[in-house]
Amino acid sequence: MPTTPPDLPVITVVQAPACHFCDDAKHALAALAEQTPLLVRVVDIDSDAGRALVAEHRPAMNPLVLLDGRYFSSGRLPRRKLAKALEGRTG
Repeated sequence: MPTTPPDLPVITVVQAPACHFCDDAKHALAALAEQTPLLVRVVDIDSDAGRALVAEHRPAMNPLVLLDGRYFSSGRLPRRKLAKALEGRTG
């Protein structure tokens, strides 16, 4: 099983069915991943892992987005905030 390099940011997206903010976040993160080294994990909200993350973080909207396992956002992905967080993390 491949391991993640310790310095690589891990972004987790907990997605719900038929969620346009979820689709938007996945597309934005895929584009970002082409320019910035990062790992994007997508977790279904109806999975055991998804239910556990929602219970822990209690997001107001979907998707729930975590950066390195910590709450980052819910609802529409704040792209500038994410770019700043990633820049501060690596620079």
